Amino acid sequence: MALMREIAARDAKNRFGSLLDAAQSGPVRVTKKGRAVGVMMSMQHYERLRGAAWERLTATMDALGQQASANGLTESGLETLLADES
Repeated sequence: MALMREIAARDAKNRFGSLLDAAQSGPVRVTKKGRAVGVMMSMQHYERLRGAAWERLTATMDALGQQASANGLTESGLETLLADES
């Protein structure tokens, strides 16, 4: 696994165009006082990550729904559980 490039926040500010260019080929960690504070990445990489996360969430929700149904949870039972404020 390749190391992520890193840039100090001050340098990122002063060389923002270069930072944007670098982020097109891979994520760039932004640090402040030696501590990681953010990551700059291309829009394409962000969209790919966001899509993958959405797919995992959807798959997890589907699996949980199937498990709940297999254990006898019905729509009305779920409504009752959600309405219970205790």
